[in-house]
Formats: sequence, C-alpha cells, structure tokens
Amino acid sequence: MDLLPVEIKVNIEGDVAGALSALAASRGSLMTRRIWFAEDREGVAQGKVPLLDGGVIIRLRTGGGPDDLVVKLRPSTREQLVGRFSAPFKVESFTYKIEEDWSRHGRVLAASLVHSHPPGALGAVVEPGADPATSIDQLQDQFLHACAGDVRFDGLVALGPITSTKVDGVALDDLEVDLEAWSAVGLDFLEASIRVKPKAEDDEEEFKERAERKQRKLEEAVLERGVTLSEVPDSKTHRVLTALVAAAQG
Repeated sequence: MDLLPVEIKVNIEGDVAGALSALAASRGSLMTRRIWFAEDREGVAQGKVPLLDGGVIIRLRTGGGPDDLVVKLRPSTREQLVGRFSAPFKVESFTYKIEEDWSRHGRVLAASLVHSHPPGALGAVVEPGADPATSIDQLQDQFLHACAGDVRFDGLVALGPITSTKVDGVALDDLEVDLEAWSAVGLDFLEASIRVKPKAEDDEEEFKERAERKQRKLEEAVLERGVTLSEVPDSKTHRVLTALVAAAQG
C-alpha cells in the first residue's frame, strides 16, 4: 500500500467559544450540523458501547448540506482491509478513505466509508424507536462483513443529537486548520485538525518527519494563542458517545 495521508488532531479543553475566537474562527464560514452515533441497542440498555469497543463507529450527520452516513473502523490494521477495501476509492455517492489519525496521545489507522444522501434523507432513522441499521447501504454492509466480520451491527439505536459547529480552512501561521466544536449532554469539545498528504517524491521516513513537524507546528500555533490543550487521552468520539450512553441510562 502507498503512503497514507495523516490527519493530525488537537483537542482543546475549557472555554470553547473563547478558543474559537482566539483561533480566529470568525475568518471562516461556520457550518452547523447535527450528529448521531449508532450503537448496539441491547448494549446501550446495559450501559455499554459494543460497536465502539469493537473498533466500529457508525455516524450520521444532517444539516448544512447533504446528509451522510459513515461507517468507520478505528483503530484498524492494514491486514483487516481486504479485497476492494485495501485501497481508497470513490464511486457515485461513496467515498472510501484510509488514513492515519495522529494525536498527542497516539497514532492509529482509520478506514471510513462515507455515503452521501440528499438533505433530510436520514431524519427518520434517528427518531426514537427507529433502527439506523436500515440506512446502512449494501456496500457499507460488505465493508463491515469483510473487514469487521465479528462485530454485530443489527438492532441499532441512534444516540444524540450532538451539535457540531465547524469552520474549515482557518489560517494559523502557515497552516490551514479545520476547527470543529461539539456540544452534547453538558460536554463541550473543540478539535483543531490538519491533513498532511504524501508527495510523489516522499519516502516513508521523509513523510513521517514532515508530518511530525506539522504536528509540532499545530500544537505551538494553538498554544501561542492562549488556548489550553486537553490532557485527556480519549478521543472526542469516545467521550461523547460514552456520555450519551450514560445519559440514556437516566
């Protein structure tokens, strides 16, 4: 497999509105969306997150343009990604990506298959009592069976909504940074991220060094603006999803 793009993420704690202001988010165009995560219905009833624990994330987004449903394996391994899912592709309304996710607390491989839908198309499957599994397309079903065959994904429940406020392409020094704030069940998070793509002339070591330089630059650019970086090792997906499950128990 060729060198993979790297998404570098920095999570920010504390005053999200203040951090957005400090990071000059007003220079970009705000997009507000609503996000749900699908989890195993029986597991949620027991206060558990079986899909997340099995490395499977199913996310639904509405608002701000087309709806989309993503099935993601994170963490994944190259050995898991078999057949047509061993390399990225685009076909019709589907985009399949394989990339490395880097944060201050670790690096993992992630593979995601995104299916775009017309605006409003996913509204019904996130309603109480509905099963989001009915919107998992045949191609996404093939992906799950081929690459995560031992994980059950029928009988799902939608957890949310999370309010997402996103600003893309904010200039921080010489970096182009995407900012996304999440708000749900009393939690507020802000994530700053950049993508680093391999160049044709890169070898593995050169690309790794360039990505590491960019990671240091991103952290420094955030800190220089008086924003506090999170010391919590869990991803924002894990933190929000487990909080939503806990709220469902109440």
